[in-house]
Amino acid sequence: MTDIAEIFDPDGWLAKRIEGFSYRPQQQEMAQAVGRIMDQGGVLICEAGTGTGKTFAYLVPALMSGQKVIISTGTKNLQDQLYHRDLPMVRQSLSSPVATALLKGRANYLCIHRLENTLHEELHLTREQVEQLQWIREWSIKTKSGDIAGMTRVSEDAGIWPYVTSTTENCLGQECSAYSTCHLMEARKRAQEADLVVINHHLLCADMALKEEGFAELLPSADCFILDEAHQLPDIAGNFFGDSVSGRQLLELARDTVAEYHREAKDTPEILEHAERLQQATRDMRLAFGLEQRRGAWSEVAANPSVNAYLDGLLDSIDQLAQSLRTVEGRGKGLESCSERCSTVLQRLHGLRQNDDSESIRWFETHRQSFRLNRTPLEIADIFQGVMQEHPASWIFTSATLAVGGSFEHFSKQLGLSEAETHCWDSPFDYPHQAVWYVPKNLPEPNSPEFNRAVSELSLPILQASGGRAFLLYTSHKALQEAADYLKEKLSYPMLVQGTAPRTELVEQFRKLGNAVLLGTSSFWEGIDVRGEALSCVIIDKLPFASPGDPVLQARIDALRKRGGNPFMAYQLPQAAIALKQGAGRLIRDEKDRGVLVLCDPRLLSKPYGKIFIRSLPPMTKTQDFTVLERFFSLPEG
Repeated sequence: MTDIAEIFDPDGWLAKRIEGFSYRPQQQEMAQAVGRIMDQGGVLICEAGTGTGKTFAYLVPALMSGQKVIISTGTKNLQDQLYHRDLPMVRQSLSSPVATALLKGRANYLCIHRLENTLHEELHLTREQVEQLQWIREWSIKTKSGDIAGMTRVSEDAGIWPYVTSTTENCLGQECSAYSTCHLMEARKRAQEADLVVINHHLLCADMALKEEGFAELLPSADCFILDEAHQLPDIAGNFFGDSVSGRQLLELARDTVAEYHREAKDTPEILEHAERLQQATRDMRLAFGLEQRRGAWSEVAANPSVNAYLDGLLDSIDQLAQSLRTVEGRGKGLESCSERCSTVLQRLHGLRQNDDSESIRWFETHRQSFRLNRTPLEIADIFQGVMQEHPASWIFTSATLAVGGSFEHFSKQLGLSEAETHCWDSPFDYPHQAVWYVPKNLPEPNSPEFNRAVSELSLPILQASGGRAFLLYTSHKALQEAADYLKEKLSYPMLVQGTAPRTELVEQFRKLGNAVLLGTSSFWEGIDVRGEALSCVIIDKLPFASPGDPVLQARIDALRKRGGNPFMAYQLPQAAIALKQGAGRLIRDEKDRGVLVLCDPRLLSKPYGKIFIRSLPPMTKTQDFTVLERFFSLPEG
């Protein structure tokens, strides 16, 4: 391979062609390591601290390799950023002829067939959804890609999208009247023809586990997989290597059956009757779990006669619908698809109810208007290794947060990567001068009833000193709500609270206001990049240990304990250390950033395991003296 090091040199190719590019030896070393693995084969696990520029460090060797490369990112937002911003910049600077493509899961593409059906069917849409449908119809004429991210007037989580996008279950495939102009098929065709394809972990895992996202020709042809934000992979893969049935999925089945009945089977009214019964049984099932939004163990379902009775009713309604659909076999592809979906859902539900193997966890979760019944494997290492062996390529796993106390053991064990080469490059930022790490004195223990109030009271003088400009990150929604209630009357700066608007909108408001205070939980701990003075303080309430009441975590803890392991040291502590690194990583995003990280958990200094957290964080100036924090904020920026 061409000498990658020269491209990253202080007077190299990138420095000459990209405005603002600065030489970082860590980035140069990482690029060389990635290039070597791509050349020789193998597995690389590497952590690159914030500011290393890991995206360029893997894009340059990927574009120069002459190989078919698949790059997978943690979220669709990062995927869009990589494909529309970083990749064109590097490709242009290298004058690279490599053909590139962006590919997302099918729910991200407008389905022309379902749009036409929705426009012509009498559906129970809200006034807002009717208006959104007209906007989507106008956009459908102009869009080339059909990627719903391009339809900015309708948010990506709007309830209208399932009516105008497809799932693997309701897609009619080659028998669809709009197949020749299908946006999804076009995206897949471009991906198969490209040398470098940008996807996301959900899409990658869906295809690895279910073989249903249309990668039949794409994955086996890849010479190299680069997985960015790899710390998210074990959890995402775990969800896909199991089974699930959701209320939303059942309501879509009933709705699609009603639409097909009106089109193809009006002489069989029992189809309509059974579809409507399925809708009612699905809603009853959601109510049977109670109004609270939560996750619970399957033992709760098994022990609750009322929930079991509703589950019987749900199974019965799907079975009856399946039987009535069999009476019109051969009438049309749409009815046939609904019939197949009934069979699949019945099989999954029976499996979930009866399958009690020791290698998986059965659990449920409830959302505001829906529910999901799940079976998740306890461990995915063997499954993931099987997938990697099916695709004998180079595999590169990277993130700013993979190591715990300098060790990759936790991450590599989760995915079975025992033979991997590992590297850890520290951030090039000058943390001792750019950041202060403040651990307050005399706070109550986190399990104390006074703890949340104490953190809120402590926050006020800190926010006064910082002039607002802060993220307050909480480990629970309850703590966030209590803090919001306490601070709303006392805070002299604009306050933004998770849940009051979409995440991207809140972050944009935060940037524009310049002195705001944003309160968030888990989704705000990572994937947010606010540079400059607008974010100068991050306050974290507790060490982010996952809730011990979570059924999946509890099952993993029990399994580890049965094998004689130490669940706290082997699983809970490493997971929390990685989460803390993510939260703390919001503070310093640029070489000119300055800020204070406040950790309100006294266990950091009082418990022996606190040292593991401390070793996992960047080398900021540490203090327990509030006057040090005040002095830091009083210094002029820069």
